[in-house]
Amino acid sequence: MDILAIGEPLLEFSVTGEQPLDAAEAFAVGCGGDTSNFLVSASRCGAATGYITRVGDDHFGTALVRLWQTEGVRTDHVIREPGGRTGIYFISRDAAHSSFTYYRAGSPASRLSPADVPEAALATAKALHVSGITQAISSSACDAAFHAMQLARRHSTLVSYDPNYRPALWPLDRARAIVARSVELCDVALPNLEEGRALTEMDEPEAILTWFAALGPRTVVLKMGGRGALLWDGGRITEVPPHPVVPVDSTGAGDAFDGAFVTRLIQGAPPADAARYAAVAGALTTQGHGAVHPIPRDTEVRSALQKDPIQIH
Repeated sequence: MDILAIGEPLLEFSVTGEQPLDAAEAFAVGCGGDTSNFLVSASRCGAATGYITRVGDDHFGTALVRLWQTEGVRTDHVIREPGGRTGIYFISRDAAHSSFTYYRAGSPASRLSPADVPEAALATAKALHVSGITQAISSSACDAAFHAMQLARRHSTLVSYDPNYRPALWPLDRARAIVARSVELCDVALPNLEEGRALTEMDEPEAILTWFAALGPRTVVLKMGGRGALLWDGGRITEVPPHPVVPVDSTGAGDAFDGAFVTRLIQGAPPADAARYAAVAGALTTQGHGAVHPIPRDTEVRSALQKDPIQIH
């Protein structure tokens, strides 16, 4: 196994067209959840992946398991919870932004616990990916995430961490404390600019990058959407330019970036090259609607890289 992730998957209902949720007439059904998106991205980029999660034995849980099996994400450590109701979310959008509405309270994934974390699998994996959303959905899921990180460190498995701060899920002070401790435990931190500003109360990208780096990870990537990314590695800051696209839907773009970046790292790419690859993968993900369908495959990313003359510096 190359990469394991622990977290919460969700079924996605996306309004077709630019309508508010209360005026929607039709939905496109898909799959989502940040760690699930991450794994699909990593798998499409060439990694052998597996998921640590819980879903219901309902139709939505079945749909998610089918997705992972189709995408080559191993489900050995996916628990099907009898009577569990798998979480769902709705996306509506207009020309300016996307809006998300969640129905996830009491989801099977919120009942993740340290007992669900397979130490033997973590011991042989090359990387573990953790999200702040996993830590925010319940105390037991937070405990499970920390337990997984600590086991990974014990076995010298690389730990990547995306804060994925969502204000609706937990108070800012708690989020700051949990995120800071998680960054201390990780090797690779993957915040975005918006949450970086909220968590650090800083504005300038380099100051935010330095704040995360001071907590001890080997590598930090600050994702800045259409402005590209900043990479901190070994004390050096590198600007990663954006891949030029006209975005249609940004859903899952950060998750796709994360999956692509970690995959290239464990394949031996230098962090700067991995970040450039990931920036292209994230940009290509914005070219279609929904979280999963637009996530590119390795051949698409490499083709786009060859056509893009922009170099990092």
